[in-house]
Amino acid sequence: MNDITTRLLSHDWPAATAQLQEQGFTLLKNVLNETECDALIDAYQADKTYRKTIVMERYRFGKGEYKYFQYPLPDLITSIRETVYPFIAPVANKWMEVLNIAQRYPDTHAALKQHCHDNGQTRPTILILKYGEGGFNTLHQDLYGDIYFPMQLVLFLNEPGEDYTGGEFVLTEQIPRAQSKANVLRPQRGDMLIFTTNFRPVKGSKGYYRVNMKHGVSPVHSGQRHTLGIIFHDALS
Repeated sequence: MNDITTRLLSHDWPAATAQLQEQGFTLLKNVLNETECDALIDAYQADKTYRKTIVMERYRFGKGEYKYFQYPLPDLITSIRETVYPFIAPVANKWMEVLNIAQRYPDTHAALKQHCHDNGQTRPTILILKYGEGGFNTLHQDLYGDIYFPMQLVLFLNEPGEDYTGGEFVLTEQIPRAQSKANVLRPQRGDMLIFTTNFRPVKGSKGYYRVNMKHGVSPVHSGQRHTLGIIFHDALS
C-alpha cells in the first residue's frame, strides 16, 4: 500500500461522509505532504503530461490558466481517485434515491470509468490550475457529458497567507425560492476538499428537495495559487 493510500485510509471517513451529506462538502486535512505539493507545481511545465491547456480569459471563465492531464495519469492521482471513490459513492447513491432519480453509481472507480468509456467519454478530466495576482475563477459546474459523478475534489498546493493572499474557494447554494448562500473556504497546503459537482438533496417539511451548487475562486491579491482538481468521470472525446 503506497503512502497516499495509507494517508487517505487513516482519515475518519464516517465523519467526512456525514459532513458531505449534511452540507455538500467536507475538508480532509494534510492529505498531501509538502514534497508532493511542490512536485505537482514543478511538473506544471512538463510537455507530455497534459493533453490541453486552457487560458481562462479566452473563454470568460475568469483569469488564470489550467491544464488537463492525459492518460496514463500519475500514480498519485490514480491512487487518490480509486481510494476516495468507494467512500463517497454510497453518499451519491443515497442522494439519487431520496431525490427519486434513477441513476445509480458502481462500487468502484474502475467500473465508473468503464461506464464513461462505453458511452464515448474517454478523456480524463483531472486538471491543475494556476492563478497569479488578479486571478479568479467564475462560478461553474464541472459536468463534461451526460454521465457525471455528483462529487469531485480539489487539493490545495500552496499555503494561503504565505504563497498567496486572497484566492478563497467559494461554494454557492441556490435554495429554491430563496437567495443564494455562499460558503467561503481557505484550506491550507495539502488539504483536500470534497464537494458537490452539481446539486445535493436537502430535507424539507415535505420531503427532500434539490439545491443546485456552483464553485469558483475569489480574486488572488498577491502571489501564486495552484490547485489540483480531481473529477471522477471522464469527458467526451
